[in-house]
Amino acid sequence: MMGPWLDRLAAMHSRRGWLTTALVGAIGVIGVPALNIVPPPDTWLHIPDYVVMLLGKFLCYAMVALAMDLIWGFTGILSLGHGVFFALGGYAMGMHLMRAMAGEGVYRSQLPDFMVFLDWKELPWFWYGFDRFWFAMIMALAVPALLAYVFGYFAFRSRIKGVYFSIITQAMTYALMLLFFRNETGFGGNNGLTDFKRILGFSLQDPATKLGLYIVTAVCLLLTYLLCRYVVTSKLGRVLAAIRDAESRVMFSGYNPLHYKLFVWTLSAVLCGLAGALYVPQIGIINPSEMQPAGSIEMAIWVAVGGRGTLVGALTGAMLVNGIKSWFTVVFPELWLYVLGALFIGVTLFFPRGVVGFLQRFSKGGGSCTSNR
Repeated sequence: MMGPWLDRLAAMHSRRGWLTTALVGAIGVIGVPALNIVPPPDTWLHIPDYVVMLLGKFLCYAMVALAMDLIWGFTGILSLGHGVFFALGGYAMGMHLMRAMAGEGVYRSQLPDFMVFLDWKELPWFWYGFDRFWFAMIMALAVPALLAYVFGYFAFRSRIKGVYFSIITQAMTYALMLLFFRNETGFGGNNGLTDFKRILGFSLQDPATKLGLYIVTAVCLLLTYLLCRYVVTSKLGRVLAAIRDAESRVMFSGYNPLHYKLFVWTLSAVLCGLAGALYVPQIGIINPSEMQPAGSIEMAIWVAVGGRGTLVGALTGAMLVNGIKSWFTVVFPELWLYVLGALFIGVTLFFPRGVVGFLQRFSKGGGSCTSNR
């Protein structure tokens, strides 16, 4: 007798989720730009240009959080190396932005300034094609996907899982960080790529360009959320959840976890690459510090704080933690790492379902809560 009631309740929850998504998406895509353009600059309603850039950065981080939640929250694969995929997407865009301003640098050379400074005579082969925006975007998605596929194939085929998988992903990001720090690799060394001038002919210093980049990022985040929601609510999502909860039983049921894990792992890397490509023109720099293991650990903290296994929680955690970080690094910069560690420990001990899980339980009067996708 409870079946029809449960079905109707689930349908109402699903509709409410879609309405909430549409509302938040409208606020992000329309509300913030409207408050930046319509109110006069001297009124409290006006959102300054630097805040638009900061919110754009947060949206990029939110995309990464969704990618992390897809593999950790819904598949049970904890990665401590997703900063690599984010940085590779950023480097692909940075290489395009450097090629787009050929002849306009300090040395007026067709080569990027750092190559002239290091006495490079010609452009390396792996920089060819990056003068075209479409090529750079393809590389921003394809390079992280290829690395993730190769790495994941050998790791998952060897049935490496749990803490051992987390350790080797951290080793991967550390090794690539050291590689990109070297000047002879041709990626700018310690300084990375910076001092960009324009994208698709539009000046990156123009407030209108910054606002346009924010809108594009907001739309991409909304599409990323819808894609992740589609994945986790489909039959594929049920298999991923089964792999997370009892992988051996999935194998005995006739499914090969390798293919499912490899797919979601590669998809997660692609989403991180897209986030990195959107991040660089808004922030104006990409360097090997984005590959630091600490950065990848922080990505996992976003998901844990917001609520692992809830896409809304991943978004909430990324925005909340980075908002707190922006304030602390200005007011009390020396305390931020302690606050981050305390936040993670506190959430793990007292709010294991994260902020979203706590709010769900509180709204239900202390009852059990289900995953809010």
